[in-house]
Order: sequence, then structure tokens, then C-alpha cells
Amino acid sequence: MAAAFRKAAKSRQREHRERSQPGFRKHLGLLEKKKDYKLRADDYRKKQEYLRALRKKALEKNPDEFYYKMTRVKLQDGVHVIKETKEEVTPEQLKLMRTQDIKYIEMKRVAEAKKIERLKAELHLLDFQGKQQNKHVFFFDTKKEVEQFDIATHLRTAPELVDRVFNRPTIETLQKEKVKGVNNQTRLKRIARERQKQYDCLTQRIEREKKLFVIAQKIQTRKDLLDKTRKVKVKKETVNSPAIYKFESRRKR
Repeated sequence: MAAAFRKAAKSRQREHRERSQPGFRKHLGLLEKKKDYKLRADDYRKKQEYLRALRKKALEKNPDEFYYKMTRVKLQDGVHVIKETKEEVTPEQLKLMRTQDIKYIEMKRVAEAKKIERLKAELHLLDFQGKQQNKHVFFFDTKKEVEQFDIATHLRTAPELVDRVFNRPTIETLQKEKVKGVNNQTRLKRIARERQKQYDCLTQRIEREKKLFVIAQKIQTRKDLLDKTRKVKVKKETVNSPAIYKFESRRKR
């Protein structure tokens, strides 16, 4: 009951307002109140304590003492610079690992692998830059034969067709039969551009499939680390490979 009377009395009492800055002191800004001074004083005191602690630490420092940070810092022009660590995970990989599940990554990787196989079957990897160059070795008995060797004469084809790895007819075939297929230079150039475009697409898909495989491995490694079994890191994580851990062998029942 007494609390109710106190509340009723407060509702009728005069409202106390804080004093504002006088008109002739307006150019000095807002009038500082005690709460503002207290915040400013606490901040000043905190900074002074921090400076005092740093000064004490510098006075008591042992120059022969070892710190673990020394392994990551080097002295350059009298200034300590932290060594740049190699990037372990790219932002794109990190985004995929945080937002997507391993099943989704595997599904996309398998889809890319099927598209790659389909493109390889269509193109047969003819003149593909990523393909290993085959070697054709010719054997001779004497040095004179090596000096007089002419590859076009040996293969019995035109010199313009020597660099081809496919569709390389002999001179007899060229004399007997007519040229089949497209012989217009404009159409030949367009076909070559389209084929090069397909090879570029194949290269991009191969790179994408490799990246998805690495991301799937990293996600699986993070899942394996949730196990409470003792483990030792054998190899650090890089952009192109996950970290490798050696787990303690445990007999399963």
C-alpha cells in the first residue's frame, strides 16, 4: 500500500530537467554532465593503466627469452613483420564448405565427370593441349641416312600434312581420290573455332571437377576430426589438397 502511495506522489512531483549550455557559451558545444565526465575519466584512466603496463613489460623484458611468435615474425628494416602464411582454403572453397553438404558436392562432381566423359567421347582428344604428346621414333643404320632423312618422304605424304596426328592421307590416296568434306576456308576456320571452344569448355570442366573433389575431401576430413580418437597431423592443408591425419589404431568389437 505504501509503495502505491509513493508512486502516486512521484507522478505529481515536479520534473527536474538538466541544465543546458548557456547562450553565450554555445560555441563551446554541449555542456558536459557528470555521466559524460565519468565516461571520459574512465577511458583516460584505462589508457594510462595500459601504457603503464606496457612500460613495465618493456623494462622487465629479457632479450634472450624465446617467444613462439618469433617463428612467425621476421625483422625487416628494424620493424617486426609477420610472415605471410600460405593460403590453405580459398574464399570460394570456404563458402561451399560452410553452405553445402558433402552429398551435394559429390552429386555436382559426378555430374561434371559424366559431362567430361561425354565431351571426351565426342572430341576424341584430337589436338588437345592437355593431352600428352605422342612420339614417333625412326631408326636408321647409318648417320648418312639420318642426315638425308625427310619425314614427308618417309611417311609418303604431303609436307603440309606432316604435323597432323589424324586424317593424314598418303600422296597416292590424294592422287586417286577426291577431297571429301568441307573445302571452303571460311567454313574450315569456323569449324576450327568451334572445336577450340569445345576444348576450352572441356578444360574448364576438368578444372571444376578437380576443385569439387578437393572440397569434398576437405569436408570429409573435417567430419573425421569430430571423432574423439587420438590423431596426429601428418601434412598441412593446402589449396589443392586436404590435411592428412594419422589416427590411433583402435580394435573394434
